[in-house]
Amino acid sequence: MLRRRARRSGRLLASGTAMLTVVGMLAGCNGTFEEAPAAADQAKKAQVARYDGQMSRGIDFVYTARKELSLTFNGMADPETMDRLLDQLDASGIKATFFLPGMRVAEEPDIAKAIAARGHEIESNTLNRLDMSKLSYEQVYNEIKLSNDVIQKKTGITPTYVRTKSGDYTDDVRLAAAQLGMKGVVSYNINPKDRQMQSAAEIGKYVERFIMRGGIINLDTDVNPQVIDAIPYIAKAASNIGYKLIPLHELIENGGERKPLEEIPGWDAAKINPDFSHAAYKLYYRKDGAPTNRIALTFDDWGTDKTVTKILDILAAEDVKATFFLRAKGTESNPNLARAMIEGGHDVANHSYSHPVVTEISPDKLQADIVKAHQVITEAIQQQPTMLFRPPTGVVDDTTAKAIAAAGYPDIAMYEVTTLDWDAAHSADDIVKGVMKQTTGGSVILLHMLDDIHTIEALPTAIGLLKKKGFVFVKMADLIGLTR
Repeated sequence: MLRRRARRSGRLLASGTAMLTVVGMLAGCNGTFEEAPAAADQAKKAQVARYDGQMSRGIDFVYTARKELSLTFNGMADPETMDRLLDQLDASGIKATFFLPGMRVAEEPDIAKAIAARGHEIESNTLNRLDMSKLSYEQVYNEIKLSNDVIQKKTGITPTYVRTKSGDYTDDVRLAAAQLGMKGVVSYNINPKDRQMQSAAEIGKYVERFIMRGGIINLDTDVNPQVIDAIPYIAKAASNIGYKLIPLHELIENGGERKPLEEIPGWDAAKINPDFSHAAYKLYYRKDGAPTNRIALTFDDWGTDKTVTKILDILAAEDVKATFFLRAKGTESNPNLARAMIEGGHDVANHSYSHPVVTEISPDKLQADIVKAHQVITEAIQQQPTMLFRPPTGVVDDTTAKAIAAAGYPDIAMYEVTTLDWDAAHSADDIVKGVMKQTTGGSVILLHMLDDIHTIEALPTAIGLLKKKGFVFVKMADLIGLTR
C-alpha cells in the first residue's frame, strides 16, 4: 500500500496538489487542504531568480588515498523493509548515508527519525525524485528547498547534500544547491544497478569488483529487497582489503579537492613534438656499475583496488619502495589508487594510455598517447610523475625511441629480470624461481599488478629471499641516477 501511495504522490505532484500539501504543512496547517492554497499562492508570488554565484560542488567520488568509502541509499521503502535494512546495517557495523525524498518523509516521518536514531546520515533525494533536467530553474530550486524544509521540520536535520533520483545533475541543480547553502550535489561511482541484479551475492560481487578508496556506493531501498542481504557481502569485501565504510560527511571531510591539471607543476612536461629524428634517448635495462647490492622492483599495467592494495600492503610490511608504471586508461577511472602509491613513498611513471605496441603505431599517435597518459597520471597524483617511460610489451626500436624521447621522455625504462608473471599459467613458485635465478646487483625486476595472476602470492617470498641475499631495494630513478 505504501508503494502505491508513493506512486500516487508522483501523479499528484504533477498536478500541483502534492506541492500544496507540502507547502501547507510547512505553513503550519498540519497538511490540511483547506489552508494550503493560501500558503501555496504566497509561495508562487515569490519568484526565484537564477543564482549567479559559484556552483555547488559536484561529487561523484572523494579524492583520497585513505582506505575509506561510503555506502549510500536512495529513496525510502515501507517501514518493515527499512527496519530490516537498518538491522542489517547494525549487524554489519556500518553507518550509511540515506538520501530521502521529502514527500516520503512527509508521509512517514517516523522512518526518517529511526534512520537518524540509528546513527545514520540523512540527506535530500529532492522532494519527489523528478527528472530535474526537464524542470525550470525555479522548479529545481523548489524541489530541493521544499525537500530540505520537510526533512528539517520532521527530523530536525538540515540536509547539506542533495542527490537526484538518477544521480545525474545539471548546472541548475548545482546552482540551486549553492543558492540554498548546500555543500554539494552527490552522485556515485559504484552502482550495482540493483534494479537488474537478482541476488544479494551478485550485488556484493559487483561492489567487490569495483570497490575503491573514496568510492560512493549507490543502492536503492525500495527496488530490490536483495539489497538488504547484500550488506554482509559488501561489508566483507571492504574488510578483506582493510577498507572502512564510513558516512559520507566523514569521507568528504577526510578527502581533498583536486587541482585542475593546468595548475599542477610539470603537467606540460610531455608534449607532442614531430621533430624527433635527432632526439637523444637512453634505454635502461639495468644499472651497470651500481653497488652490487642495489636493485629496483617495478610493476606494470593496472589492477583493481583489491589487487593493488594487497601489493602496496606487502611492500609496506617489507619496507620496500617500488616504481609503478601505470596504464593510464585504468588510472583515469581510479585516480585515488595512483595517489595511494605516491603516499606510500613509491614512484609513479608512464606506461602509455592505451597500452599499444609502440612499434605498430605511427609516431604521432604514439606521442599523443604518451602525452595523454602523462596528463592523466599527473592529474591523478596531483604532481609530475617520475619521467620514465616503459613501452608496453617491452618492444621498442630506434624510430619509436626517438619519438618517445622527443615527447618528453628521453629515459626509457626497460628491464633485465622478467618471469612472465602476467600469464596466470605461471605459478607463484615459478615467479619466485625466475626472480632469484636472474637477479644480480643493478637489476631492474619487472612484475605486474594485474588481477587473477600469482604475483601477490610470490611477492613476499621473493622479497624475503632477495633480502637474505643482501639485496637492497631502491626506486628505479634512484638506481639509474635520474635527475628529478
